[in-house]
Amino acid sequence: METWIKPLGGIAALTALLFAFSGIWGGLRRPTGHVYGRAPGLLRSTAFYILASLVFFIPCILLWRPLPVTLSPQLQTLALVIGSLLYFPGLGLYVWGRLALGRMYFVSTSFGAQLYADHQLVTRGPFALVRHPMYLGLISAALGSLLLYQTWTALAYALFAPFVLLRARREELALAAEFGEQWREYCRRVPAFFPRFGRQMD
Repeated sequence: METWIKPLGGIAALTALLFAFSGIWGGLRRPTGHVYGRAPGLLRSTAFYILASLVFFIPCILLWRPLPVTLSPQLQTLALVIGSLLYFPGLGLYVWGRLALGRMYFVSTSFGAQLYADHQLVTRGPFALVRHPMYLGLISAALGSLLLYQTWTALAYALFAPFVLLRARREELALAAEFGEQWREYCRRVPAFFPRFGRQMD
């Protein structure tokens, strides 16, 4: 099972990255609306994304070494199963959120967020369940990758994943300022990260 699950996980991660990069590329060519926070020019700079990619990928490659842990065959199988149940649905939730956002997708940082000139509040698909499905998916995938791959890269990914909460907070402030009562009503209906099961999607 391990021989095909781990390569499949790599393919899934690359697919999610392609969806993200395609959204960034499209967003860079669209008219900018309101910008919130500091250093907004970075979000419109191609050089920023090239540098950020290098800062991300180079350490990932260098740290792709096994952790000094030895698990029994039973625990290894359990880690593989639980890791897969966190990792693959997490990436799937991320991609679902990316597709639901469509033309409204763009990136943010902990310092700033940019909206489009014709920005619309997306509340369909996974955004009808939670306000931050993509970040929830990334956190789930990060924890799953640690169990699945057990490398220093996966450990670093898992440790840094919660910092997306800072980005979520920046985005919420931007959307509250942009959409006012529409945003507040959406927040009353939809929780940030933990879905209320039994509610139907829009």
